[in-house]
Amino acid sequence: MKNMTMMQHFSELRRRILWSLGFFAIAFVIGWYVAPITQVFLTLPLLNVWPDGVLLYTGLTDGLMIRLSMAGLVALIAIIPVLLWHFWAFVGPGLKQTEKKVILPILIMSPILFLCGAGFAFYFLLPLMFKFFVDLNQVTDVPNVIMPAVRDYLHFAIGMLKVFGVAFQLPLVLVLLNRIGLLKKAQVLRMRRYAIVIIVIVAAVLTPPDVVSQLLLAVPMWLLFEFSILFMRHD
Repeated sequence: MKNMTMMQHFSELRRRILWSLGFFAIAFVIGWYVAPITQVFLTLPLLNVWPDGVLLYTGLTDGLMIRLSMAGLVALIAIIPVLLWHFWAFVGPGLKQTEKKVILPILIMSPILFLCGAGFAFYFLLPLMFKFFVDLNQVTDVPNVIMPAVRDYLHFAIGMLKVFGVAFQLPLVLVLLNRIGLLKKAQVLRMRRYAIVIIVIVAAVLTPPDVVSQLLLAVPMWLLFEFSILFMRHD
């Protein structure tokens, strides 16, 4: 890689992009066939706390659009490890040993932390949120029927999984900034009180307007912030 010409670098990059696109296409086809299973899985946090619940299809094209969305989601999840591997295979040979020691663990930990964040939201946060919303809608004595739209539900649920997956990247960002010299550990310690305020504000913006959801995002983010300090280098 170090002795390759510019055109050879572009050719290598083009080859890896084409391989990635081909893998995405195959994963999308597979995702199309497993889309019903994916949809059932994503609906579990709601139906587990609302066994008699019914989701509403509001248009004739809803089934098609949801299936395409589920297939794209499966393909996206499947291709992330492939993209990370191709990225490392492309840039790794040109990196110094010290740079490899920083970047490789981040590439490995990033998808793991994303899955941890998404799993926390799926198995812990979403059931609590949906239980709260269902109970709130049913507390009135006025007769009512709750029928959330399927597309709205899936959009909300997937959005929350993404939010928590990205939020759990906080330690990697802080440690990376520290290792490349842009953020000193002493600075982080001094701004700890301000970081807590920022985390609360971010949680309030990214989650629904109820205290429980906001705390369930703010507390893990604060713990991750404190955890990342342990891996920062001293000045």
